Amino acid sequence: MTLKYSVLAALGVLACVLANAAQAVDILRWERLPLAVPLVVDQERIMFIDRNVRVGVPASIGDRLRVQSAGGAVYLRASEPIKPTRLQLQDTDTGALILLDIAARPVVEGEPELEPVRIVERAVAQEQADESLKQPPSPRETPIPVVLTRHAAQQLYAPLRTVEAVPGIVRVNLRGDLNLDTLLPTLAVQGVALAAWRLEDLWLTAVRLTNNSSDWLELDPRALQGDFVSATFQHPNLGPRGLPEDTTVVYLVTRGHGLAQSLLPAIQRFDPAVHLPLPLQSELQGDGHAQ
Repeated sequence: MTLKYSVLAALGVLACVLANAAQAVDILRWERLPLAVPLVVDQERIMFIDRNVRVGVPASIGDRLRVQSAGGAVYLRASEPIKPTRLQLQDTDTGALILLDIAARPVVEGEPELEPVRIVERAVAQEQADESLKQPPSPRETPIPVVLTRHAAQQLYAPLRTVEAVPGIVRVNLRGDLNLDTLLPTLAVQGVALAAWRLEDLWLTAVRLTNNSSDWLELDPRALQGDFVSATFQHPNLGPRGLPEDTTVVYLVTRGHGLAQSLLPAIQRFDPAVHLPLPLQSELQGDGHAQ
């Protein structure tokens, strides 16, 4: 009986060791130096980053490397051997970059699969960041609306490698039911909110505008209806529907809240060629002429 229990205990210890080995994670510390992440062909390797990132992959290996990113994890799977190549992980909220040097080799029979990778930042850097939060913010040389607009334009139009990280800017969620019909009521355009960011007490929302008419349209910020700190169009004109120039983006900055609270109610939308706005209609009905 004693031998039986000893064997069972040994098997239990072995099972615990094997379970811990199966759950082992390779810890990599990001200290501004590229991190080496080896891969094995036809084996998926997971990297845990604990932040939402987008991955910049060189076109030369795009057909040999499958990349998926979701919920703070990145999944890499190579279909063929890959020579040492650099990838870029960019934080979608701050724009900060992490550099990876990957290489994929053929599988060796009998070898265990590579363990997952967890990327952590240097503790000193985190302590410095925490300390900076305790200090009062210094005056900015560049106005916040300009900083936000430049950051948003880089996020949407600039190559990944040129995007600058801006301390303090965070990505914010957008309402899925945001109605933009009253944004430019005098123009035949359709607006769709793309993304939003926040810096201190200012929000910026990037809105895609598409021309639904067959005419060239001149975009004038004074035609925008709403309570905005600033508004900037990516292009000054919109081409007729169907042309490459029929779409652009407008960057709308609001104070203290997002875009939804700065839009006019839908009931105030009107066509100046058909009828007058409701307040002016009431004045005309009172005495026959505007006061």
